[in-house]
Amino acid sequence: MWLVAGLGNPGRKYAWTRHNVGFLVVEEIVDRLGMEFRERPEYRICNGSMGDERLIFLEPLTFMNRSGSAVREIISKNTVVKENLIVIHDDLDLEAGRIKIRKKGSSGGHRGVESIIQHLGGNTFIRVKVGIGRNPLVPTEDYVLSRFRKEELPLIREAIFHAADAVECIITQGPDKAMNTFN
Repeated sequence: MWLVAGLGNPGRKYAWTRHNVGFLVVEEIVDRLGMEFRERPEYRICNGSMGDERLIFLEPLTFMNRSGSAVREIISKNTVVKENLIVIHDDLDLEAGRIKIRKKGSSGGHRGVESIIQHLGGNTFIRVKVGIGRNPLVPTEDYVLSRFRKEELPLIREAIFHAADAVECIITQGPDKAMNTFN
């Protein structure tokens, strides 16, 4: 069983902001598979399958810096091993539109990833990072909550599709194959 968690902030106010790219990727995969989310107080969740693999898709609704509580709850209820957790999130240090897959590592300053590391007591889970770039003229906390500029949208949409493809590859062919293909 796999848990695929997209990170973001709940509510219309944050839709299509840089920090919500994890939600956008998970929603792309769920749409591809013809599934629908169920709403719970702390998260949105969807169960399905890809080939022989059982899947749970998760969008924590606890705001970014508290994402770990929802991830931990779903892992413990479903006995998902940490190595079968895929976390999709934005990355300021990647050029906008690039994606990168990692099998473990630090939070890199990302508060949602840090929350997951703290709640799980370790960092051995797969991350699919989607680059949002950085603007040195805008404070980080304002930049990540800003919407994509019109000229960035085609690039970001393409990145969302590639990140969804990368998640499918991780599940069906393994993380090493996905890293070789998408990094």
